[in-house]
Amino acid sequence: QVQLVESGGGLVQAGGSLRLSCAASGRTFSSAMMGWFRQVPGKEREFVTAIRWSGGSTYYVDSVKGRFSVSGDSAKNTVYLQMNSLKPEDTAVYYCAAGRGLFADIPRSYEYWGQGTQVTVSS
Repeated sequence: QVQLVESGGGLVQAGGSLRLSCAASGRTFSSAMMGWFRQVPGKEREFVTAIRWSGGSTYYVDSVKGRFSVSGDSAKNTVYLQMNSLKPEDTAVYYCAAGRGLFADIPRSYEYWGQGTQVTVSS
């Protein structure tokens, strides 16, 4: 089992920045990839970004490229999501996930999920 705990969400004005953290514990060596997804009420969970521990490859959805940056600290089993130039449409609950799937951008590639942290961007 892997436990994931997100932190760092909150309320920010458009154009501002937030940094989310996801601390993993448990059988962390079993997860090759860490991802961030987001969800708003009534919509499907949307892929945001992911990072593979081996090699450090990163992936981003087009809407956040150039604004968001994912990074990881393997010694701390923690992944970070730096979000800059935030827009109201970035408002969502952000979920951290861990998994071993082949494709980074689909939920079923991830076995473990955090509880989520709310990000609200005001206009």
